[in-house]
Amino acid sequence: MLETQHYTISSGAIYAKAKAFGRLVLSMCIIALLTIQPVQAQRGLSILRDAETEELLKEMSRELIIAAGLRPENVNVVMINNNSINAFVAGTQDVYIHSGLIRAAETANEVQGVIAHELGHIALGHSITRGENAGNAGNISILSLLLGAAAIAAGAPEAGLGLLGLGQQAALSNFLSHTRNEEAAADVAGAKYLSAAGLTGRGSITFFKKLQNLEFRLAIPQENSFGRTHPLSGERVTTLQDIYVKDPAWNRPLDPVLEAKYKRVKAKLEGFILEPRVTIRDYPEYDESIPARYARAYAWHKSAYPEKAKAETIALLSENQEDPYFLELQGQILLESGKPQEALEPLRKAVFLTNSHPLIASLFGHALLATEDPKHLPEAEKVLKSAVSRDTRNPFAWTQLGNVYAQTGDTPRASLASAELAVLQGNAGGALRQATIAMNGLERGTPEWIRAEDIAILARAAIEDRQR
Repeated sequence: MLETQHYTISSGAIYAKAKAFGRLVLSMCIIALLTIQPVQAQRGLSILRDAETEELLKEMSRELIIAAGLRPENVNVVMINNNSINAFVAGTQDVYIHSGLIRAAETANEVQGVIAHELGHIALGHSITRGENAGNAGNISILSLLLGAAAIAAGAPEAGLGLLGLGQQAALSNFLSHTRNEEAAADVAGAKYLSAAGLTGRGSITFFKKLQNLEFRLAIPQENSFGRTHPLSGERVTTLQDIYVKDPAWNRPLDPVLEAKYKRVKAKLEGFILEPRVTIRDYPEYDESIPARYARAYAWHKSAYPEKAKAETIALLSENQEDPYFLELQGQILLESGKPQEALEPLRKAVFLTNSHPLIASLFGHALLATEDPKHLPEAEKVLKSAVSRDTRNPFAWTQLGNVYAQTGDTPRASLASAELAVLQGNAGGALRQATIAMNGLERGTPEWIRAEDIAILARAAIEDRQR
């Protein structure tokens, strides 16, 4: 949100300011048409990654993705570190969910309702139509900018500024109307996917009522949706209620196993992102449930009480010694408490039980390196290579793999790992430098040399594009 700043200008300076503004507007139009900035750099998204959470989100969304006519292997549900209650799609088949939404939702079924809605946007192609609508709105705005600038330059500043205002209002009105229609269509599509997956829409209704209560607290007018990107939550509840109550799945009970997993993941998230004192307040020590112990383990660990954190993990493992995520947590706490050698056994077992999940394998590779024992380098290289082959978008794994190669004196492969990391960071210059070093040291024509060449070509093109 931009703050509106008010400037006081003397009446004698209005005309001069208006003419300067007209020239500025024309210059800005040209710059806007010629300048393209990377989307990721503009967003600055902070992604939260956790093996157990990602596996649960896959499980929760699989049948919904299929019902939407999409392929589960092509759709990712990604969690963003943001306390607001929100979710969105952004031109790909990825669904982004804010951590604040997970904290606000009481059941997995509520989150499934949100995922179904976002899948509706993907399946209905709204990323394309919204882009076209934004382009149309931009055309209206640009036309009004040009007309307004011309009027200002011709000596009619008041008329010019009026044209600018009218154009912006028309563009905004058209755009908002279009997005409200898209949101309503995604609501109906989401209801269809929930039905096809055999899931009740009760969670969807419950969640929209939460949003409605939030609108009440924020004193948002409830007369109509004009001037909003979304229909009012009350309007959405009314529409969806009529659809859901007629569906055979309406009275179907929630999956107790899935809901138990969700409570674990939600507690883990709160333990990770909240202040420890808040976590201990919400999950007091007399609560011996698995979610409470999960949350407190993170809270004690963050508060530098390693023995208390370790006691919580021991209690968790007493419930199930074969739970890979309990083992992962124990290993993480030991590693970050300066005991990498003790962390190896639980992490090695967690890697085995999860069939080498890339995130857990990355943590295990880090622990092997942290022992500073050269005999662990071959195993670290093996598990980290496996991790990056299954998850190329893991900067932590690329960093650790680069460290392995640096310690073994393999400079070309260390540089290739650094180039991969630079690509993930959007650092085209760094990617080009490191890829060039890798190409000079690797055997020409090998898969690794070809990968380095690909990175160099793409990085050089990105640099030239930005220069243009």
